[in-house]
Amino acid sequence: MNFTVYILYSPTSQKHYTGFTSNLEERLLSHNCLGSGWTKNHRPWELIYTKIFSLKSDAMVYEKWLKSGVGREFLKSLSQ
Repeated sequence: MNFTVYILYSPTSQKHYTGFTSNLEERLLSHNCLGSGWTKNHRPWELIYTKIFSLKSDAMVYEKWLKSGVGREFLKSLSQ
């Protein structure tokens, strides 16, 4: 099983969302159509970045890095 770290961008609210999943297609559907949390308020979401990992622990570490100061700088470079 692979794990995908992904970054979404909302052009309407100019927000980013970073997460990881083992089923990207289902997760994107949840963010854009089904979910009721924070991401619902910033729809629609566009997928702007993915990176695949074979280990869940590696995906979790990378997701945490993306949410750090250095990772946020990388994230800014994606949406420019």
